[in-house]
Amino acid sequence: MAATTTVPGVTRPRGRAATGGRQRALWREWARSLDRPLTSYYLVLGTGVMLIALGLVMVLSSTMVNSITETGSAFSMFQRQMVSACIGLPLMLLASHLPQWVLRIAGYPAMIISVALLLLTTFQGTEVNGAMRWLEIGGLTIQPSEPAKLAFALWGANVLARKEELRELTEWRHLLFPLLPGCGLLALLVLLGSDLSTTLVLLLVFLSLLWVVGAPGRLFVAMFGLVTALAVIVIAIEPYRITRVTAFLDPGSDPTGNGFQSLHGLYALGTGGVFGLGIGASREKWGFLPFAESDFIFAIIGEEFGLIGTLVVISLFGVLGYAGLRVARRVDEPFARLAAIALVAWILGQAMINIAAVIGLVPVTGIPLPLVSYGGSALIPTMVALGVLLALAKAEPQARKALAARGPSGAQRALSWLGLDNVGTAVPKRSGAAVPRRSTTARGSRTAGPRGGRTTAKHRSGPVPAGDRPRRNRRR
Repeated sequence: MAATTTVPGVTRPRGRAATGGRQRALWREWARSLDRPLTSYYLVLGTGVMLIALGLVMVLSSTMVNSITETGSAFSMFQRQMVSACIGLPLMLLASHLPQWVLRIAGYPAMIISVALLLLTTFQGTEVNGAMRWLEIGGLTIQPSEPAKLAFALWGANVLARKEELRELTEWRHLLFPLLPGCGLLALLVLLGSDLSTTLVLLLVFLSLLWVVGAPGRLFVAMFGLVTALAVIVIAIEPYRITRVTAFLDPGSDPTGNGFQSLHGLYALGTGGVFGLGIGASREKWGFLPFAESDFIFAIIGEEFGLIGTLVVISLFGVLGYAGLRVARRVDEPFARLAAIALVAWILGQAMINIAAVIGLVPVTGIPLPLVSYGGSALIPTMVALGVLLALAKAEPQARKALAARGPSGAQRALSWLGLDNVGTAVPKRSGAAVPRRSTTARGSRTAGPRGGRTTAKHRSGPVPAGDRPRRNRRR
């Protein structure tokens, strides 16, 4: 009788192959889920809501001590932030249902209003901590430079989109005018309020628009050099900015002065470790870390939620940036592509500057973390920008078809009273190409029958036009 031998490891390759096959199947399933028509929409919505919710929790945690000291209530600053979020939420939803032609037109009055408010702030603003950035209107204190970012993003995208549609982007002067003067005017007015960080964000949006529209390499390098030179000059002419740079290079040289905030931000991150001290257990917020609720809220996140919490925040911003770039790659209209890039450059650029300042990679700039830091002047415009990204995500060709098959939503029917119907499907005509339109007239009365009969497609809002009905395969 023949002896049988068992070769060690024979079944292991099969197990590894089966495991690898399951992993590949899961990877393919995950990749297919990203190809769904409304993936960009839900990614922007999901990450935005999670960042806003996290911001409310962290504002409550980081402001309880200061709120008790100032007002006797631990929830006074949190309540103001909650009111700002409640104001921004309907504005975000409204912006997400606006058609592109409304967004394109809105950039011009938004720029005019931003310039007017910045001019008013220069002469009659309120000075806080040596900076003239705030303006009191009707008992409310606002920072006009925050909505100016949204205004410039929409206005700049529309200017370049119109030139692209008219095929005028063949000369350098059409690339720079009026985009460069508009950006320069806003940057100058913001610099008059000693706000270098917001100026850098505006210039970043300007460079991103030039990059996406296809500016020549020499022109882009020249503009990048101009922006860098401007930043160096602005830092050199202000003594306190030179002091910040010195403190950044060696914060330990002045631990109780200029390096105090940077050092305590690093202390907070180091104390949190991997898993953090727990929500509400921060020690630096007890008067040790200045501006813990705004400029250095990322340090409080690291102290209470640890390294894992900071990586989650960075991942959420990364997914938001991926969704915005995905929208820019998939849309057909030049304005949608440019506006998506401008908004992503604004939000992600500002987040990167804030996080880099907290972890000590760049000097302290005093710029908030988008959607997370305390401050209604920054939260509301950023939420409106998220609404614009949602509207652009619905302008993707596949998303437009999917929404058309669903029929009009309740918000679209409500906006129809304002003459803004067909919000989800309105597509502006591109120059040089006619947009075909299918006839929606009925061919005759249709009667129901068991076979071969025609039935009238209906929706809860009424009969669906023939051009909007999904086709069905019919057996011959």
